[in-house]
Amino acid sequence: MMRNEGKTADKPASAERSDGIRHGDPSYRRAVFALFATGLASFNAIYCTQALMPALSEYFDATPATAAWTVSAATGMLALAILPASILSERFGRGRVIAISTLLAITVGTALPFAPSIEWIIAGRALQGLAIAGVPATAMAWLADEISGLDLPRAMGQYIAGTTLGGLLSRLIPAGVLEFADWRWALGANMMFAAACSVFAVLLLPAQRRFTPKRLTVRGEWRAVTSHLRTPALLGLFLIAFLLMGAFVSLYDYLGYRLIEEFDFSPGLAGSIFLLYLGGTFSSGWAGRSAAKHGRPRILLTGVGACLASLPLIAIPTIATTVLGTGLFTMGFFASHSVASGWVGALASRDRAEATGTYLTAYYLGSSVLGVVSGVIMHDLGWGAMIAFLGILTAATGLIGAAVARSTA
Repeated sequence: MMRNEGKTADKPASAERSDGIRHGDPSYRRAVFALFATGLASFNAIYCTQALMPALSEYFDATPATAAWTVSAATGMLALAILPASILSERFGRGRVIAISTLLAITVGTALPFAPSIEWIIAGRALQGLAIAGVPATAMAWLADEISGLDLPRAMGQYIAGTTLGGLLSRLIPAGVLEFADWRWALGANMMFAAACSVFAVLLLPAQRRFTPKRLTVRGEWRAVTSHLRTPALLGLFLIAFLLMGAFVSLYDYLGYRLIEEFDFSPGLAGSIFLLYLGGTFSSGWAGRSAAKHGRPRILLTGVGACLASLPLIAIPTIATTVLGTGLFTMGFFASHSVASGWVGALASRDRAEATGTYLTAYYLGSSVLGVVSGVIMHDLGWGAMIAFLGILTAATGLIGAAVARSTA
């Protein structure tokens, strides 16, 4: 993801070439299955404690904000490590970084069920986030390097499907186990699944044939990142990633507490709320098609508008409105994120990889920082105050999106 010294543009040549691994080749199947499994394992590791937060609060007598650190510690360290991980992949090879990153993260994860305190879990989750950063930083670049440009969109979509499914299963597996066992067994079962996926990925991933190590300069990379931060439209998209991801993760972090305490759900049943993620899978695909037809600004603001409209529904103390509102927020979030992430690459006429890395850094940093802030608000002021805070974050996102639209018109 980093650039050669003296390089003036960072265009994904793989998207224009017809060489590389083609669909139908045995290596293509191996690569797609390996990266799909990598997505399952990595996103499973990133969010494996989110559905367990109420159970962790009860077992360790911890506040929701403290339990939220089991998610925020992982996403925070992930945010800080994405750009350094991309540098390592340019020097040592993407496949090697992916394999080491996945195996290290799962190794740390298998120790978490034996943690004696929530502080030990938080520390372990921070290490997990640091370790797993090599996957989102390099997996797409591996595909762009090795897969023919003619088949790259298909392969990229299959990898993203793995990340989506991994994120969903990281909530559903432990939530299901909680129905008949405690959080240690739930987390252990989740990590065993992720470990099997990671071993499968490492064994299947073909060796890279088109990778050439690059000589990098700290000054050049620093200049690339800071130039993007000085571009108003790109800075706006980075802020959108920070604010909207923070609001989205905050909602799902604490929704389980509301379902258990307000509506008397069991922990396992509360975890089933994550099935609403499937609505996001639909809306992200819709957003991509619609943005090409109607323009990115309109679809981005439509997604943000859906998020904003959903919050009053979520605040109403009924199961039906809570589920409906959460589903609407989920669809709006994934639609907006799909448009914003693609818009970054379109606006960055040079150093696109650095722009994408900065977007991902803001994305996960928002999850970490705002997830904890929202927990403090909920603990001190209640669910309604937290929903109001998410409304402020979402409204700010809309204003920034409108400003980006005006600046690019």
